[in-house]
Amino acid sequence: MKGIDTNILVRFLVGDDHDQAKIVYNLFKEVELNKNELFVPLLVVLELLWVLESAYNIERNNIIDSISDLILMPILKFEHLETIQKFIIAGKNSKYDLSDLLIAHTASSYGCETVFTFDKKASKYSLFELIK
Repeated sequence: MKGIDTNILVRFLVGDDHDQAKIVYNLFKEVELNKNELFVPLLVVLELLWVLESAYNIERNNIIDSISDLILMPILKFEHLETIQKFIIAGKNSKYDLSDLLIAHTASSYGCETVFTFDKKASKYSLFELIK
């Protein structure tokens, strides 16, 4: 198995560079034909959130929908898939920062009861605790 970086998913989703988007499309087709998978690290998902929000100004619901669609692709094997699924549900049902939600649900998947933070907004989410 081989892994992919954030820029591969950005080209796939945004298609802003036609040549690179075509290369990604061909890569995905080849992986599919060979019945292989591409590994997507959790950090790639976190970075993807940041890039789509900050560099491309993509709306929150569209980002959540895109991640939901990506996890359904049989050629993509996501690290901590269950955590990402919980993050998607939380993202659809709240207005908290997407990156914060992913951090909280990742910590929770490792048994953390809470995540200490100085972020007052994040601390209102049940998996965060404001530290003073």
